[in-house]
Amino acid sequence: MATMKLYTHADMLDRVIGEKGTPQRDSMEAELQSYLIGEAIKLARKEKKLTQQQLGELMGVQRAQISRIEKGHNLTVSTIVKAFKAMGVSASFSFGGVSLSLC
Repeated sequence: MATMKLYTHADMLDRVIGEKGTPQRDSMEAELQSYLIGEAIKLARKEKKLTQQQLGELMGVQRAQISRIEKGHNLTVSTIVKAFKAMGVSASFSFGGVSLSLC
């Protein structure tokens, strides 16, 4: 009977997406972080019982822009800060060793 080779999660990421520090891996990790931030904004909006239209009005942007933000597109630090501040939600982020706290 053949032996099955088992791989760790880290090994599989390295094999399928690329090792840490490669452009493919960096791109995937950046997309994942953007998606997770968008989901956090969406969750906060729903907890505040706001529609995308209402959040857009609080932020001074169109509803379509809120949809893109929640999907992790067009995210900048200022957009993230604006979204959480508009909802009055506390949030903390770390970017390369620099921490940012909102509200």
